[in-house]
Amino acid sequence: MSLVYAAIAPHPPLLIPNIGKDVLKKLDKTKCAMEKMEEELYLAKPDIIIMISAHGSYFPNAFTINVCPEYHSNLKEFGDLVTSLNFKGEMNLSAVIREETKIEKIPTTMITDPELDHGSSVPLFYLTQHLTDIKILPIGFSDLSWKTHVDFGYLIKEQILNSNKRVAVIASGDLSHALTTNSPAGFNPAGIKFDEKIQELLAHKNLSGMLQLEPEFVKSSSECGFRTFLILMGILKNIDYTYRQHSYEAPFGVGYLTANFII
Repeated sequence: MSLVYAAIAPHPPLLIPNIGKDVLKKLDKTKCAMEKMEEELYLAKPDIIIMISAHGSYFPNAFTINVCPEYHSNLKEFGDLVTSLNFKGEMNLSAVIREETKIEKIPTTMITDPELDHGSSVPLFYLTQHLTDIKILPIGFSDLSWKTHVDFGYLIKEQILNSNKRVAVIASGDLSHALTTNSPAGFNPAGIKFDEKIQELLAHKNLSGMLQLEPEFVKSSSECGFRTFLILMGILKNIDYTYRQHSYEAPFGVGYLTANFII
């Protein structure tokens, strides 16, 4: 039927109340932005959420499509044994996308993993508060070229438009992990430049500029979201949208961008 919502969401586990606890207040801008996007997503009335995560099953030479009848969150590695999310899987759209990748010769692997990584679980915790019957389809990136990521996204877009469902797409990813000396990856000046550049390119709808970023520069920034963003930009290619950045902050030396694309 249509693409009804698209957004970029960060995924720090500290956003989960049982994990962040008192530290959560340091992420107030991101938390408020996620709550705002939850309202917007609910009003869009999606049947399916395609979840593009930076931390799902990974193959260097193929994109992944995770196909399961049911999924559940797993945040045990962050010490949270209480928070529990359960979702139904979308089986039809995943099969159609897979068949089309064969025709277009875009390397794709179908997997079956009911456990959602934190890259999916954290955004879904906020964004599906009132979407009790939503179905999800987790997608993962690869080490293939930037252009191939965009092409994969465009292929997904074509199948969304041919579907009889209302589909939302969330690209989960953090920006640089090297913004300060206390960052997880230590400090690298490329991190600050990368975060500034990504925000600029998104604001100006400059996909060609994203494709021209040097792989070594992106790697030096220690990001984890760039390829999920490229897949999303492929989905949005040739669609008229307005970009709205809700928030950006980096209280722990990692860039957290929250934004949506008004379609």
